[in-house]
Amino acid sequence: MRSGHVNSTAMDNGSIFYDVAVVGGGPAGLSAAIALAQTGIRTALIARRTPYADNRTTALLGGSVDFLDELAVWPRCRDKAAPLTTMRLVDDTGRLIRAPEVRFESAEIGFEAFGYNIENRSLVAALEERAAELSNLTRLDDEAENVSADESAVAIKTGGGTSLAARLVVGADGRQSLCREAAGIAVSRQELTQSALTFNVSHSRPHQSISTEFHTPEGPRVFVPLPGNRCSVVWVASAKEAERLMALDDAGLSASVERQSHSILGRLSVEAGRNLFPLAIERPARFAKNRIALVGEAAHVIPPIGAQGLNLGLRDAADIADVAGAAMRAGDDVGAAQTLRRYDFRRRPDVLSRTFVVDLANRSLLSDLLPVQSLRAAGMHLIGAFAPLRRLAMQEGLSPSWRRRRPADQGATETPDARSEAATSPS
Repeated sequence: MRSGHVNSTAMDNGSIFYDVAVVGGGPAGLSAAIALAQTGIRTALIARRTPYADNRTTALLGGSVDFLDELAVWPRCRDKAAPLTTMRLVDDTGRLIRAPEVRFESAEIGFEAFGYNIENRSLVAALEERAAELSNLTRLDDEAENVSADESAVAIKTGGGTSLAARLVVGADGRQSLCREAAGIAVSRQELTQSALTFNVSHSRPHQSISTEFHTPEGPRVFVPLPGNRCSVVWVASAKEAERLMALDDAGLSASVERQSHSILGRLSVEAGRNLFPLAIERPARFAKNRIALVGEAAHVIPPIGAQGLNLGLRDAADIADVAGAAMRAGDDVGAAQTLRRYDFRRRPDVLSRTFVVDLANRSLLSDLLPVQSLRAAGMHLIGAFAPLRRLAMQEGLSPSWRRRRPADQGATETPDARSEAATSPS
């Protein structure tokens, strides 16, 4: 454990006291800890330093890249990411009513790229490097074992026996969140009949920075560019089919993937390392309660469609840092109920709207009903043919229109009125 006099205050009971403690060291947790520390808040990060083992990737959309740039993280990993300049949607359902192909070009809305695809281990390494530079960010190379909240603080005991407390705890500890349980926040879960198989491939033809998403009756199959002649693949299928694909040897899976890609990338070769996980949708009743705020998968779980998952998590991190930073500058308690309501107010429309759109898009692919297929085909035709609607879809895909640009000292002071807060914070 590294600690310094600027980071913490010893309490009479032996605990170390911080303004904020972040539990969880994935990309969302690390980003939240860095953003909070950069506001001047005394922050603790409780997470094991373990090598990021798998080869999963994330398509960072425009707003996420801007946020990582503000954290002085993006320059450290930019050269390990591939730009995404074109998004191509292909109806590969083979159904009677099929949607036309739609292409989204970043240049049409004045962007050099929609975003960048990067391996998560490269992103985490850059975040870890930046976190180690901040003097008011204390890293505890440990895991939270017990979290308990009262009116004045949240107490944490780690597996290694360290006791600490904070006015605000940021739960970035994943789907089985200990922090969410300690806050008493209920979560609704919707198990889906699909699973996602993720892996990377090398190919003989250049991808030309085009991300291609094939829509099938079992879900989307997405080929997202990586540096060089490589792509990451997210293959959504029925649970049984995904397990069959997972069991194939490299040659068998390579052949299956090449058929699915219709050979647009030439000869494909599957790289080592695969991940298989069942899909689900999870929504918490609140995003913050009892001095605990949720970020990342502790706050939302959605299918890997439209590259929304981690991008939502990074917006969680940005918003909790803005809200807590505003409270600190105003001399308020960073974990007070009013601060948590502000955070909930910010996150609720973003998370719920994205969850709804992703769920609707997924259901439209799975449905065999002709009216649903007709509506989907008509909607895709309108987006492809009507430029203003296409540009709106692209802009909304990058970041919600109601989100202001997050300056250092503006957005953080935004306060909803009491009526709005009450409406968005159920008891």
